Amino acid sequence: MHPKQIALEDKLHKMCMELDNHLEDKFGDMFPLHPNRMKRGKTASANYDGLFSTGVQFSSGYGSKLGRGYLLDIDISTLSWVKKEDKTKIEEQAISFLEEIMPKYFPERKLEIKRDGILIKIVGDFSLGSNDTN
Repeated sequence: MHPKQIALEDKLHKMCMELDNHLEDKFGDMFPLHPNRMKRGKTASANYDGLFSTGVQFSSGYGSKLGRGYLLDIDISTLSWVKKEDKTKIEEQAISFLEEIMPKYFPERKLEIKRDGILIKIVGDFSLGSNDTN
């Protein structure tokens, strides 16, 4: 993988960890934790503990009106039923927070967060620029 692609995805990962912490602060007590899930802060990564696990995955955009981008994944680790309105509230908070912090992680890029059907996608300039790796 190209070093610039690695750097881009590292920033996306860090941004998702900040989002994870934000969602834990706002909604971490909303549902009981899945019995197989560690309490927040008990593992080496926020992906493996607490109520939420957030991340992104690249999509080439086939079949999407928005084209390529990164799909946002927000997992809620509970055995309880999550009502649609609760999930929507969490997703809307995530979108709002990401719109706020994205310029900090990607000041040089024009990125937007959009709904793509039931999915949430980060779209925009993901170009790697020139071939110069310096």
